[in-house]
Amino acid sequence: MKKHLFAIIFLLSAFSTSAQQKFDAVSLKQLQAYQDSLKTLGNKFITNDNEPERRNATYAFIKMLVKALKTPGSYQYPFDSIKNISIVNAPDNHFRIMAWHMLNDDGSYQYYGAIQMNSNGGLQLFPLQDYSAGITNPEDTIADNQKWYGAQYYKIIQPDAATPYYTLLGWKGNNSQSTKKVIDVLTFANGKPVFGMPVFYGNNKTRNRVVFEYSSQASMMLRYIAGSQLIIFDHLSPAEAKTKNKPESYGPDMSYSGYRYKQGHWVFIDNLDMRNIPDARDEQLTDPKAKP
Repeated sequence: MKKHLFAIIFLLSAFSTSAQQKFDAVSLKQLQAYQDSLKTLGNKFITNDNEPERRNATYAFIKMLVKALKTPGSYQYPFDSIKNISIVNAPDNHFRIMAWHMLNDDGSYQYYGAIQMNSNGGLQLFPLQDYSAGITNPEDTIADNQKWYGAQYYKIIQPDAATPYYTLLGWKGNNSQSTKKVIDVLTFANGKPVFGMPVFYGNNKTRNRVVFEYSSQASMMLRYIAGSQLIIFDHLSPAEAKTKNKPESYGPDMSYSGYRYKQGHWVFIDNLDMRNIPDARDEQLTDPKAKP
């Protein structure tokens, strides 16, 4: 496993060698060709029944992505026909996050990704190395890109804070019994990414990120209402009182909670009246466990 991890780090580190420019007709043709190849490899690491072959397809995907992002103007190219990965731009277009997962035979997930900066100089990209298995208390943890609490993000929020930060909403397949969703924070310290920040207030606790865990058979809503500066989500409860210590038994209970942005922080609100919430739906990541 360490050998594979070092190979991924080496490949993704190669991103910093190319200049970032607007693409011309030649670059556009190259990027379209790369996108077609990436799309094929993406289907393999999702749908192939053999784990070693899925893993090989993942590594081949990384190699191809390295070549694609070395192409001048790659930041402007959306790669939007590759449906097996999530690509989300920051509201200020300062960066974009690419992330994807691979399902292991034991039902667990391995996450891969990178942050590509919108740079007029050399191409800047930070590989994201999934360290989820080594993070025992994710809501208390501050991490960097080398110890990332892996997820596939579908929304980046940029609140107007005195200390600028980005709030991320993400899907995180966990195992065969439970699924997770995550509200995380991304900042840049000395130009390098940092995940987690003590900005979530509620229930007599301050969190660096918020993690929801629930039954893999259930579906949980987590979305942002921009006009209200409000993150809303299904309140989760156990199927029975005796399973309250088993997150894999949890599911939506037809009530709703949220985090409202106030003076630089996200403040927990319980028992939201959804009749007063605008019906503005953000894009959410479709559960990738369902094979296409």
